[in-house]
Formats: sequence, C-alpha cells, structure tokens
Amino acid sequence: MSAPALVVDASLRAPTLRRRLATMIYEGVILFGIVFIAGYLFSTLTQQRNGLTHHNWLMSWIGIVLAAYFVYFWTHGGQTLPMKTWRLKVVDAHGKPVKPARALARYVLAWLWFLPPLALHPLLALTVPQTLGVFAAWVALWAAAVRLDPARQFLHDRLAGTRIVATQPAAK
Repeated sequence: MSAPALVVDASLRAPTLRRRLATMIYEGVILFGIVFIAGYLFSTLTQQRNGLTHHNWLMSWIGIVLAAYFVYFWTHGGQTLPMKTWRLKVVDAHGKPVKPARALARYVLAWLWFLPPLALHPLLALTVPQTLGVFAAWVALWAAAVRLDPARQFLHDRLAGTRIVATQPAAK
C-alpha cells in the first residue's frame, strides 16, 4: 500500500524568497518611522537628555511597541502594510487566522534573524566590520534555509506554527 500523496491547498502556497525579502526591506522603512516616533515619545515623557540615560528602558519600550505593531496586524487580517503591498499573509499552520499568543511567539522567534550574530560582537570581542560580516553571513544562511523546509517556510515560522502565504490579487 502506498503512502497518501500530500495535498497542498493552492491558497497556502509559499511566496518566493525574493518577495519575502523585499517585503522585509519595505517593513524596515516603515519600522524606522515607528521606532523614531516611539523613541521621541519615550524621550519626551521621561525628559531624557542623554542617549545613555534610561537606555535599557528605551530598548524595552521599543521592543514592546514593535511587538504591539506586529501582533496587532498579524491578528487583524494577517498583514502589515508591506505585506499587503507584496501580497503576503501570516496564517497558522492550517491556514487559519493567527491568534495573539501565536503572533507573539512568531515575533519573539523572528528575532533569531538578528540576535545570534549580534550577540557574538561582545562575546568574541569582534570589530564592527567583523560583526557586520558575521551578521550578513547569518542572514544569508537563515534566508537560504527556507529551501530546506518542505513547505518553504522560515525556521521561526515553523517553530511558531505559522506560515507566510501568497495572497491572490483582488478580482476586478
């Protein structure tokens, strides 16, 4: 008896890596503004006069603001503005809308794109150019690992139980 064929729902097809990376670059532009406004609000409310004053509180505040941004949009339609532009959507492993706990897990796990190589900077006393090189290599490997996943998903999506899927353009 042969194993049943895996039936993949056409609405759950994974977008290309290029499209996902382009979305991430666009997301970075949007996040620049969000971080700027969050930092300005924090600095104004705390009367911060020096970048080192309340530095850890500021970083925590920005992390919370970014978490709120992503969790809100991923649980209310599954798309941020860049994701809408590039026609991508976050869904759970079964194609259903993402719940807040799963969206928060995805947000936390997505930091695996950045934190491991950046943690090596102080641990190994790397220079800034060395850290940038390690960071670039890490991001390239992390992005290329999508080819190893049968569903063509990033590791943080697999661990969070989510998927990025391509959406169809609206019918005219």
